[in-house]
Formats: sequence, C-alpha cells, structure tokens
Amino acid sequence: MNPCDQLPETQQTLLRRMFDAAIASAQPALCIPPHLPNAQRIGTGRLIVIGAGKASAAMARAVEENWSGPLTGLVVTRYGYAVPCEHIEIVEAAHPVPDAPGQVAAKRLLHLVQGLNSDDLVLCLISGGGSSLLPLPAPGLTLEHKQAVSRALLKSGATISEMNCVRRHLSAIKGGRLAAACHPARVLTLLISDVPGDDPMDIASGPTVADPTTCDDALAVIRRYGIDVPAEVMAVLQSGRGESIKPGDPRLEGTETRMIATPQMALEAAAVVASASGVTPYILGDALEGEARDVGKVLAGIALQVAGRGQPVPAPCVLLSGGETTVTVRGNGRGGRNVEWLLAAGIALHGHPRIHALAGDTDGVDGQEEIAGGYWAPDSLERAWALGLRPKDSLANNDGHGFFQALGDSVVTGPTLTNVNDFRAILIDAPTTEN
Repeated sequence: MNPCDQLPETQQTLLRRMFDAAIASAQPALCIPPHLPNAQRIGTGRLIVIGAGKASAAMARAVEENWSGPLTGLVVTRYGYAVPCEHIEIVEAAHPVPDAPGQVAAKRLLHLVQGLNSDDLVLCLISGGGSSLLPLPAPGLTLEHKQAVSRALLKSGATISEMNCVRRHLSAIKGGRLAAACHPARVLTLLISDVPGDDPMDIASGPTVADPTTCDDALAVIRRYGIDVPAEVMAVLQSGRGESIKPGDPRLEGTETRMIATPQMALEAAAVVASASGVTPYILGDALEGEARDVGKVLAGIALQVAGRGQPVPAPCVLLSGGETTVTVRGNGRGGRNVEWLLAAGIALHGHPRIHALAGDTDGVDGQEEIAGGYWAPDSLERAWALGLRPKDSLANNDGHGFFQALGDSVVTGPTLTNVNDFRAILIDAPTTEN
C-alpha cells in the first residue's frame, strides 16, 4: 500500500502510542547502563546486586548484560515480572498486599549483605512496588499485621507518601535499614521513581536512604484517616520501637543514590510522539495528587475550556499529566485509580465530540488486576447507556474496570517491567467549521 493511501491515525491509536512511548522511556535496558560503576571503582572488592520492585528483575538483567566482571545477587519482583538472569537470583512475591515469599526474600536480602567490608560495593536496584515486596516486619510484628495494615492503607485515601511513612516505621528493612545492614560496604542505589516528587524515601519506602520522619508522624497518618490497625502495630509506634535510620547516621556515609527514570521523563517521551503527529503537547505536571475522581473533574474542566474557548491553550493539543491519585474505596467494584480518574473525567466531559482520553499505570497494573487502564471516546457515554450501564453508578461503586471492559475499551499491556507511576492524556481535536 502506498503510504499516501493509508487511513489517518485514529485518536485512540495516537494516545496509545504516547502511552507506549512513556513506558519505553523507562525501560531498564535503556536507563541502567549509563549509571553502572566502572571496574576501577570495584577494585578488589565484590559486587553484590540486590533490589526490589516491579522493575527490579529487568534492572538486574540490564546489569548482567552490561557488566563483564563477577557479581552475585538477589532481587524481588512482582509475580509475572521475572526475567531470566544468570548470576542474580530473581524471586517473585505479591503486590500490593505482601505475602510469605516476600518476607522470606527480605530476610535473605539482609543475610546476603552481612559481613561485607569497605572494598565491597552493593548495587541496589529499587523501583515502585518494593514496599510490599520486602515485607519484613519490625520486631513484635508478624506478616499478618503487615497485611492488615496494607489493606487498610490502600482503602483509606492516604497519599503514597503517607502510606510509606507508616510502612517505614513497621519494617525491619525499610527506612534506611537495608543500607545500614550493608555497612561498611559502599552502597549505590539506582532508582526508578513511581512517586510524586521523586523523593527517594518514598520509593519502595526508602530501604537505603535516611528517613527524617518519626513514629509520631506514622501515628498521625493512622489517626488522620481513622485507620483501624492491630494493637501490636500501635504498640510499636507508640513505644518508638519502630524508629527508622535518621539523617547523619554514620552507617549511611558510604551510600550514593541516583534517579535513573522518572514520571517527568516518561511524559516528555510521550510529548515527542504528540509533536511528531502535529499535536501540541502540554505537560500539566508530573506529580498531581488528590482523590482520583476529583482530579478527573478538574482536568475535564480544563479540557472543556480548551475545546470551547481555546484557553489557556489552543487545540489541537494533548494535556499530559502524571503523579499518583488516591481512591477512597466505598463500593465493591473492580477498579484502580486510573480508571477511576478516567470515568470521572469522562462523565464530566458530557460526550464532547472533540475530546478523547487515556489513563493507565505504567507498570501495566491498575489496582489489583492485570489491566493498565482505559480509553475514553466521545461516544463512550452513549455506548454505555445502550448496554444498560449507568456511568455514575459505576463510579460510585468504584467499578472502573467493569465499566471499560464492558465497552471493550480497557488498556492491557501485560507486564511492562518498569514503573514510573500514572499516565494521563486528554486529546482535544481542532475545531471544525461545523463547530
């Protein structure tokens, strides 16, 4: 077929290409090599590779493919996210609620870094999801306690920073404790960020960085959201036994942290795709937070202003944003924060004929299902009503996945082997003479 005879690209296809570009920009094979230490830095010492997160297995493989010397190690990733490695052991565990294999793996990680010396280098590969994949309870707590707290936090509406504050103070490995265990070895941590603001202590709850927050801060989060936690958890926090490693601790003197992939980088990659297609991209922010349905309404309002008045920017354009919204679960539907955002935004768009949208989690999992997100079209409301669906009822029931699956508009990627948080794109077509 002559390229000139090909049909124009659809809005849905363009949005999906932007999403795919965002994911591709954060692939470990691309991000890891520039940050690997050189052989002189290792000297006569050993290189031990450890890590946790949804991208950690792919990060480990990238290390092996770009490192010629000896190494050994262990990383923990989510079920279904393992990739083959020759020298670094890959263990799979549960996310977002931790399980026993994750606890066993966390114990093994701590054991692996015992007895090192100052000539050794620990390369720590950390990405989003590590909080649940390294569930080593603080003394006096059990895995069941950690699971109960995780479930309660996920339903509470707390921000990721608030949730990780609580997790750090109930852990024997997070909040800088893993780096402290490596002392006196040097520690280089490579981070793929999945949190608003890219704060290292919030990525996998900061196992290799100092934590300035306290047990009192964790208690404040629990009280703020009325979270019901076991009595043993309250005892650990109220007694101060859960205090983490603080800034200035001498055991962290030999540590270095590098951010190798971030939500902003992913949005910029998507913007390149949009520009190449003749659509002007506008990045609204890489760290938008708030209740998903509220953020959806606000961004829909901005999109309607663009479409109707050409303000604050003219169409055709795409409004890009990242970050991590929250969902206060009140229904019993199947959903995640991205489809919650998309459904709320779509309802607020009132079927506008020139506005399309896509939202997805860059790790390929929105909520607890193997569905990344969804796609919204101008006729989504009409198609839903024709199927007997009531969009507002679906939103009230937190049933975003059920809604978009019924329309055939779920976005499914499979395991992406990376994680740079949420991706949201609202595409506004240029007005026509009929408009």
